[in-house]
Amino acid sequence: MTAIPDFNDTEIWSIKTTLKERFGENIEVELAETELRLNPHSPELSMCPAVFWNWDNCNFIMIKSGESRYRCQFFYRLHQMFGTGVEEYDDITECMVTLLQVQADHQAAEEQNS
Repeated sequence: MTAIPDFNDTEIWSIKTTLKERFGENIEVELAETELRLNPHSPELSMCPAVFWNWDNCNFIMIKSGESRYRCQFFYRLHQMFGTGVEEYDDITECMVTLLQVQADHQAAEEQNS
């Protein structure tokens, strides 16, 4: 199996720039690795590069699942994990914007229900 390339400088810049536009401040991101089942029909797990950040008690992760392939989710606690409804993106900006919009919508709905 071919190794998945790490996030490059352009991808990291895109993530940080989108975060600054959304939150109005520089958000610290951390590089990580995670195991991911890339093929739902196989039990095999693959090591994938990831970018993790936290804002206002919400945790976010973007996983690179291949060349120009991204998956994302946000969570508050382990039992409160949310995705965007799209399994995989081929555009990092679309992935970021959708992730942040879904999280903002979720947060607004939670505040309205409180």
